[in-house]
Amino acid sequence: MKKIFMAAITAAVFFATGCSKSSVAKQVVIYSNADDEAVVSVKKALDTNGFEGKYIFQSFGTSELGGKLFAEGTDIEADLITMSSFYIESAQSINDMFLPLAFETKKINATPDFYTPLLATQGAVIYNSDLISKYNLPVPSSIKDIGNNEYKDLVSVVDPMGSTTAWLMVQALVSEYGESGTKDVLKAIYKNAGPHLELSGSGPIKKIRSGEVAVGFGLRHQAVRDKKKGLPIDYVDPVEGNFALTESVAVINKGKKTNPLAMEIAKCIIENSRSDIIKDYPVVLYEGESVEEENRATNSKTFAQPLTTELLKSHQQISESVK
Repeated sequence: MKKIFMAAITAAVFFATGCSKSSVAKQVVIYSNADDEAVVSVKKALDTNGFEGKYIFQSFGTSELGGKLFAEGTDIEADLITMSSFYIESAQSINDMFLPLAFETKKINATPDFYTPLLATQGAVIYNSDLISKYNLPVPSSIKDIGNNEYKDLVSVVDPMGSTTAWLMVQALVSEYGESGTKDVLKAIYKNAGPHLELSGSGPIKKIRSGEVAVGFGLRHQAVRDKKKGLPIDYVDPVEGNFALTESVAVINKGKKTNPLAMEIAKCIIENSRSDIIKDYPVVLYEGESVEEENRATNSKTFAQPLTTELLKSHQQISESVK
């Protein structure tokens, strides 16, 4: 009887452990470079639409996740990713690692069939209206303007080696002035910035809020939000243009090991998180969406070349050459 009892316990433990492993294996692993606001919206969409407990969400920095995509390909642990679109395109060209999406979306701009956008950010010139008045400074109308002598030691921008927010600025400059002209503009801006060349995308607006500097370049939606809160922050859509970067959803192609829930979760994210995400990242990406007038950039532009990691490195080198 004792042996039978012990055998029964062993069997029960084995069965329970087996079920547990099976349950974990069925969970969709999501890797993401999204900021906290977007992560909250994605999780809310999943949890309120039947997927609570059916996924594992892991956050990464953009460069870290990009490195994993390039190095691991379809061997990556993730079943689904949300990631900067240009990284997704580069990873696909290297590793052919994403499935065509099995659902339709009413996106405004065409994208390859293996991803669809989750959110977008745009850049703008940002300034502290109190300091502009205090120092009797002109309001800049362009990115190039913030390299003018009157703004010396009063500028903060992002280093392209630190954050892709800076790439929005460099794209605008290269598009308007060419590579040689961009070097001249960046050299003047970096001279004015001095110690205020930031590695974080939110670095400039933090210094503009605090009054450490008067002008800079950053994310447009952050400036709009600050202005609505009554802070002395204002913004300009520069003559060079408001360029954009998107982050998108893609499903890993693991052949027979592909988790069937991954595509369902991708569809749920797009269909149910956008209504919240667009409040934090107010750029229209799909038919039927709308944002308040102040959130609509007046000079939206798209870079002439496809955005890839190779192009990013090329633009980073332009920046490095003038430091």
